[in-house]
Amino acid sequence: MNDPTTIRRLYGRRQGHALRAGQAALVEELLPRVAVPEGGALTAERLFGDDRPLQVEIGFGAGEHLAGQAEAAPGTGFVGCEPFLNGVVGALGHIRDRALSNVRVHMGDALEVIERLPDASLDRVYLLHPDPWPKARHAKRRMVNHGPLDLIAAKLKPGHEFRLGTDDPTYCRWAMMIMGQRRDFEWTARGPEDFLNRPAGWPETRYERKARRQGHEVWYYIFRRV
Repeated sequence: MNDPTTIRRLYGRRQGHALRAGQAALVEELLPRVAVPEGGALTAERLFGDDRPLQVEIGFGAGEHLAGQAEAAPGTGFVGCEPFLNGVVGALGHIRDRALSNVRVHMGDALEVIERLPDASLDRVYLLHPDPWPKARHAKRRMVNHGPLDLIAAKLKPGHEFRLGTDDPTYCRWAMMIMGQRRDFEWTARGPEDFLNRPAGWPETRYERKARRQGHEVWYYIFRRV
């Protein structure tokens, strides 16, 4: 297995604009109630109090997709991982406003959470619009690399999905190269419409809307764990 820790260092600012009073209150009051427990193995029972399907979103941005999926599937447990405070605040606002009881949040490295889950325990993993790190010397920082993918593959149930969305041509080509080298995932697309059109049940994010306003094409990939 390749080492997933090759991208363990989180680059960039952990916080953007200063939090308003209401946002700070969400962090102080709601985050402790929905945070992923620190240390130890993670199971659906530990996270949600019962045995239910689990899904993980890596880098959920402002949380629109995470909240949309959680609202549509209240019997499924969703774990969102995001290193940046302003994104976490966005997700907390959705959790509060939609009264979502099936979401847990980790402010930090997603791989630290994923590796604590049992093997073959996840129904789906999402990676939507990850930082492309466009310079060749930064390619090892991309989440779509063999180390992280080895870990994701181990935690996904056979027959279940790894979903990738991007509007960056460099990342698109890189992902196709890396995923094409793997024998533990198969691409489910049968034609261009399967990756050029957002699939049903794939909530739009503000990042995706911004990309389209800027004239970018968006690609939607679904890979099935073999």
